[in-house]
Amino acid sequence: MTEISILPSDEFRGKRLLVTGGTRGIGAAIAHRFREAGASVAITARSLPERPVEGMLAIKADLGSRAGVDAVVSSIQAAWGGIDVLINNLGASDAPPGGFEALTDEFWQNILDVNLLAPVRLDRAFIPGMISRKNGVVIHIGSISHLMPPSTSILAYSAAKGALRTYSKGLARAVAPSGVRVNMVSPGFIETAGAKKLIAEIQHDTGGTAEAARQQIMGMIGGIPIGRGGRPEEIAELVAFLASDRASFAVGVDYVLDGGTIPTV
Repeated sequence: MTEISILPSDEFRGKRLLVTGGTRGIGAAIAHRFREAGASVAITARSLPERPVEGMLAIKADLGSRAGVDAVVSSIQAAWGGIDVLINNLGASDAPPGGFEALTDEFWQNILDVNLLAPVRLDRAFIPGMISRKNGVVIHIGSISHLMPPSTSILAYSAAKGALRTYSKGLARAVAPSGVRVNMVSPGFIETAGAKKLIAEIQHDTGGTAEAARQQIMGMIGGIPIGRGGRPEEIAELVAFLASDRASFAVGVDYVLDGGTIPTV
């Protein structure tokens, strides 16, 4: 009989970790997963909850600007002097109605600032410290949309995540010899609060059931063989594995976690 090993509850004790966009959805699940495993966790968001997140350093900042990134870096350096694990989770896909014609230069720049340049700037600020310690982990959170880009106005978001994937792979090769591991996780349809709001809106518009609305969304992305959307905690578990010493051979990979939506990668 195979024994099942139990992970230590303090696996990340002594580790300093930053999760961008860490107050909601996947980001919040990641932050709590690491906090429960003993890490010192910092989170960022443009707006913070009225009540402080217990046991976490919360930093209010707009990472879509260089000034916002600089503010986060300054806060982290003042509090901790650096980080051991960086989770670039922040993402924005809001788009005007219409196709590519509706996407102005200003909109494209905003999408690139949030989804590509924010991770680039944070990596540039924190990876040198990891290199000097010869140890560190960076994980970029992407989306399966970069593998199945739509023809709608969400095309800009998909393109930005595709660029993030290329950058992540190149960065991984550059810093791996110095003891820093870089990987990416690309979720499929995850039932965050935002997704549940969309389900409710479709249910209201169609007069159908919540399950019918859920199936409609899954059908729009080509279906999910496992038959359901993912949970934020499932993404957080993969991220925790990749950040741990258990994944010490994982470098430069884009891990798709989508319930089987993408048949090949």
